[in-house]
Amino acid sequence: LKRQVDAAIACGSEGIAILGLGTDVNKLSLAERRTVVEVVSSHLNRRLPLSVTVAENTPGGQTEFAKFAIEQGADWIILQPPPAVEVDEQELIRFFGATIDQLTVPVGIQNAPMYLQIGLSNAGLTELHRRHPQLKIVKVEDDPLLIARLIQETHGEIDVFVGRDGMEMIDLLKAGAAGLIPGFESCDRISRSYQAFRTNDLTTAWKEYREVESGIVFLERSINHYVTYAREIAARRLGIEPIVHRLPKPLSRLGIEIAARTAEELGRL
Repeated sequence: LKRQVDAAIACGSEGIAILGLGTDVNKLSLAERRTVVEVVSSHLNRRLPLSVTVAENTPGGQTEFAKFAIEQGADWIILQPPPAVEVDEQELIRFFGATIDQLTVPVGIQNAPMYLQIGLSNAGLTELHRRHPQLKIVKVEDDPLLIARLIQETHGEIDVFVGRDGMEMIDLLKAGAAGLIPGFESCDRISRSYQAFRTNDLTTAWKEYREVESGIVFLERSINHYVTYAREIAARRLGIEPIVHRLPKPLSRLGIEIAARTAEELGRL
């Protein structure tokens, strides 16, 4: 964890996000998740903003974990919806609102129904923000066209951050995304591309992005596929051996070959 923090800072990242969808969060115990927050926050030591995703199953559990993360130094909190499929949108708004009202830092929600089978519509996000102005951020996993519609239909009142490991990042930024929350394994190229985009150097932005695009396409298949093979790439780039997985997607020889080639092409972090 500490090596990842240091590498992300060295790469020019503008913040650190932990315990999100593209991590082992659902394979960790509560005590282990708390340890991740403690270790990362302590080592980061406020050198960059820290975002912590909270995935507890009840408003009470989310509030407790979020307050713990804030005490440890979290600057943002991202709330995940409960692990349920058939939930009325108004009920989901109440679920999030019960925690949002208890927190003192900017709050976001993870809205990714394609992965979680539950989420809010654009109208639901607008309603949640109207009732609970502490909601400042929504993290989504959508393409540029959907992002543009989301921003339009929420009247630009909520900052939109996109995951997707940085896939289509330049078009996402053109669509109005406030920022990106990509994976660690490509943080150097994504950071350089983002900085170039901000200075309107689109030639460099595209060049840096193209260097990681094939790897991103390989990784973006499912959450468990991403977590498994992104770890293979990241560990190789950090020079970590052996590479240890917890409940991974079954690794194939070809998959390992692709991950190893990607890591070699990108170089050490």
